Amino acid sequence: MTDQAPSFGPAKGAPVPLLKPHDGLPPVVDGPEALAATVEAFAAGYGPVAVDAERASGYRYSHRAYLVQLRRAGSGTALIDPVRCPDLGDLDAALADTEWVLHAASQDLPCLAELGFRPRTLFDTELAGRLLSYPKVGLGALVEELLGFTLEKGHSAVDWSTRPLPEPWLVYAALDVELLVELRDVLADALDSAGKLEWATQEFDALVGHEPRETRRDPWRRTSGIHRIRNRRDLAYVRALWTARDETARRRDISPGRVLSDLAIITAASTKPTSRAQLAALGPFENRAARRDLDLWWSAVRRARELDDEELPEHTMPYDGPPPARAWADRDPSAAARLAACRTSLHAIADQCELPVENLLAPDSVRRLAWDPPAEPTAEAVAQALRERSARDWQVELTAGALALALADHLLDPA
Repeated sequence: MTDQAPSFGPAKGAPVPLLKPHDGLPPVVDGPEALAATVEAFAAGYGPVAVDAERASGYRYSHRAYLVQLRRAGSGTALIDPVRCPDLGDLDAALADTEWVLHAASQDLPCLAELGFRPRTLFDTELAGRLLSYPKVGLGALVEELLGFTLEKGHSAVDWSTRPLPEPWLVYAALDVELLVELRDVLADALDSAGKLEWATQEFDALVGHEPRETRRDPWRRTSGIHRIRNRRDLAYVRALWTARDETARRRDISPGRVLSDLAIITAASTKPTSRAQLAALGPFENRAARRDLDLWWSAVRRARELDDEELPEHTMPYDGPPPARAWADRDPSAAARLAACRTSLHAIADQCELPVENLLAPDSVRRLAWDPPAEPTAEAVAQALRERSARDWQVELTAGALALALADHLLDPA
């Protein structure tokens, strides 16, 4: 491991392709001795540490990390195989006081936490780009815009569970952290100049303290094409096939779509085959993957067909929040007016602050506030309601007063 590459500034003229790591491609860390040496090297480094992880989304059921990339001044770059090194607790302890730099941190933090590797402070370059209202906030776009280099993104969707990992993939992975700290420095300066650094700090702190969401209720209702299903019996077919597929995919650690397609589930639910042969004759069941488990799918179809009426799923899932906004005009015109007024106010604030409106305040928080506003919508009451929905202080300070006025203007007359 060698020292960090020198800092780069915004380039003039055509961007320069970044084709290989500045220090060369390091060997993959794939055992206890190599991991111990990496921990020692990164403990001896200085400044923030760039962190990234690669998963096998679309190939595997789990969301585990299959490669972890690090880079730090004084330490160089490390590529860690978490299959061979599944416990990064020592590395976590060595970097406990170090700021992490990640791009789109919320995507990687859960799989890194599974390895015992968690940040105490972080800087998210994608989120910083959003707060600065850059039109494109992908890592490649920001590196090109601010540092003058282009990154190769051709391996972003490969199967990272492959072993051994091909060298071109490892080069791609190493380059993802090559300039991450330099990008952080440029973005931090821009946030400071725009008066948004404190906003960003609050957002980053919220990411560090964020707890994983609970498992979604009735996840089978997210099956693509389910809007075509019109009755409860057909929904039972979707639920039974989805559940059988999910259990199989989990057991084999294969992406569910590679076990059975959503189209196959919806087709079976729509046609309700009465025999195994009829199920096998359906187009989406003619491929090799679906035929491999045809007995399993037929058992699921039979279970759905034999359910009593009281066992069938409801048309819609019970929900503790407001209905879809498109239904408000008919169900509660006053709530629809409040929502429209709140959105108008927020768009005006977002334009003034040069922010995407969804970063100014979470859309779900706005809908809930408009549907069930405080009885007396003062700025203080609205601020409290927003904080209960996890709004950050900077968001509350910018929006509570304007939202209170919008709500007050559109509350129903008690008479």
